[in-house]
Amino acid sequence: MKLQLIRNATLKLDYGGHTVLVDPFLGPKHSLPSFAGRSPNPTVELPIDIDTILAGVELVIISHLHEDHLDDTAKERVPKSVPIFCQPGDEETIRAAGFSDVTPLSGKASWQGLTLTRRDGSHGLGPVVQDMGPVIGFSLEAKGEPTLYWAGDTVFYPPVETTIRETRPDIIVTHSCAARWNGDLIVMDAEQTIKVCEMAKIGIVIAAHMEALDHATLSRSELRAAADAHGIPLTKLVIPDDGEVLTLIPPVV
Repeated sequence: MKLQLIRNATLKLDYGGHTVLVDPFLGPKHSLPSFAGRSPNPTVELPIDIDTILAGVELVIISHLHEDHLDDTAKERVPKSVPIFCQPGDEETIRAAGFSDVTPLSGKASWQGLTLTRRDGSHGLGPVVQDMGPVIGFSLEAKGEPTLYWAGDTVFYPPVETTIRETRPDIIVTHSCAARWNGDLIVMDAEQTIKVCEMAKIGIVIAAHMEALDHATLSRSELRAAADAHGIPLTKLVIPDDGEVLTLIPPVV
């Protein structure tokens, strides 16, 4: 398995003999308005060009419809015939953008040797969830590959804990920039990411969704410092740079 962090939540996966793109956010720097009054978004450019990002992509997964997970540039540039899995309720909006092969992921689904399983997420806790709307995460499995749990835009809360405990994934991807909306935490912060690391007895945690949006309140270096202070090694918590490619293998059991 190869996992490339593109920017923010956008990942490109080489997995089970296929190439999968997650949450395409492809617009140039400052193409979206500010979320927190500090800067237009995204705050950084893509690390590689869009043609290279889209090269070979066979499947797209879209966790929800916030513009930093599916923006107008992605709607224009992602091929309209590519198969897409999305959360239930988003399929008609995605089809209205011209995509022809859109499947809501309501439970477990199979696609050309890959198994996807919908996982619960909560984009904050309390009243802010009404502002943020529903989100999903997913698990991904294929023969000979490490199991992947992509938690998505969620805080650490009981369903995330249950998924980790019951599925014991080899790889967990968290969104760990401590973004806030009107003061409320809407994705994981350092403390919550460390909790995930402590639960992931056999797995590796990859912290994404960092240093790309103006409502983020936690940097990569700050997360690394917090992890170091709690004895979380570099081999347990990986914090990739935009564009970085990680090669991941199943553990020997």
